[in-house]
Amino acid sequence: MSGNRPGAGILKTALLVAVLAGCAGGSRGPALDTFTAEQIYKRGELELETARNPEDALVYFQEVERLYPYTEFAKRALIMQAFTLHKAKKYPEARDAAQRFLDFYPGDEDAPYALYLMALSYYDQIDDVGRDQGITFQALRGMRDVIETYPDSEYARSAILKFDLAFDQLAAKEMEVGRYYLKRGHYTAAINRFRIVVQDFQTTSHTAEALHRLVESYLALGLEAEAQTAAAILGFNYQASPFYDDSFRLLKGRGLSPEAKGDSWLRSVYRQMVRGEWL
Repeated sequence: MSGNRPGAGILKTALLVAVLAGCAGGSRGPALDTFTAEQIYKRGELELETARNPEDALVYFQEVERLYPYTEFAKRALIMQAFTLHKAKKYPEARDAAQRFLDFYPGDEDAPYALYLMALSYYDQIDDVGRDQGITFQALRGMRDVIETYPDSEYARSAILKFDLAFDQLAAKEMEVGRYYLKRGHYTAAINRFRIVVQDFQTTSHTAEALHRLVESYLALGLEAEAQTAAAILGFNYQASPFYDDSFRLLKGRGLSPEAKGDSWLRSVYRQMVRGEWL
């Protein structure tokens, strides 16, 4: 399977479109059970392509599975239910359908897509950084499952990208809270948040600012050695960053310079990030 949705064919026969239209649920016209699995399935595809509401297609895929269980079209209809529910932003229901597919067809060629769709249903719910990040953790876990279970699939490549973006989202949340504490003079609480970014989210785009905020926080507490060490790490890894310029000016204003001093947790980070000493 390729692209963002399974299935490539759509209904091309105008007569079948006319006959099947409005048949769902037997509201008018012949009941769906008078048609083949392929005809009902293709009607679902057509609805998915043309209807304003993706859920208009859902009934057709459900009927294929109900009327023709254990067939190839029933299998395809199940993964299409998961896709359709996701497109309709019914994420828990989409995950349920994808999980059923994995339970019934764990070795199928569409299994990687089903697992990816489960992870995507969390990822697409990630909100702005001001909201609770529990969903982000779920998305990370789901994307990691895709990467580890199907490393050679096309979905693994997409999962890697989305994993990095979700990871960055978590770091952004820590930064937001840290800035809140820093602005209000709660320096110890701010340091705890910025420390998480430096130690646990080093590969994200927020590390340079986190180091600079540590310089600000430690200087506010009079902990000059820690501030100098944070600036030394910042200078080694992000010397072109405007955050390093800001930290350098802060230290210079107090007659200090960026250098590794003391024996705090930052000294361990310095040994790891700058000197490459991991033990």
